[in-house]
Amino acid sequence: MNKVKVVISNRQNEVKIPTGIRLLVRRCCNAALKEEQFTEDAEIAVSFVDNKEIQELNAKYRSKDMPTDVLSFPLGENGKYDRNEETGALLLGDIVISLPKAVEQADFYGHSLQREIGFLTVHSMFHLLGYDHENGGVEAVRMREKEETVLTMLGIPRGASYVLENE
Repeated sequence: MNKVKVVISNRQNEVKIPTGIRLLVRRCCNAALKEEQFTEDAEIAVSFVDNKEIQELNAKYRSKDMPTDVLSFPLGENGKYDRNEETGALLLGDIVISLPKAVEQADFYGHSLQREIGFLTVHSMFHLLGYDHENGGVEAVRMREKEETVLTMLGIPRGASYVLENE
């Protein structure tokens, strides 16, 4: 199995990060790479932010002046990625998740925060791997199918709650 380094940072203080979330994020990143049969060592950065910060990023990079749930910043194009000179790992990119927005959406959809963060992480991983759903069509359907495959593999399919017992 390839080595996957997931660097997680918390840049918000609005929502306490529940036990097991960091492990869940790492499992989601690994599972998405496994689904894609990604064989190289990889590095991904995941940041938890508040609505204010994600709105600023959304306005700056997508010209949408509103908070969103997750943003993906791929460092590769057409399967070509920069390489960490020290480790040799491919730098896939950054995932930025608004924890307050994730809490809001989990409540709205009636599932756990863990399920929401799992979905947002997997969704964003497929963006880092080159998938895009913005234009709809077959690409969007294929991306959604892959997301659900990975979430089911992790035991958190659509409509399911995911609660980690003792770690």
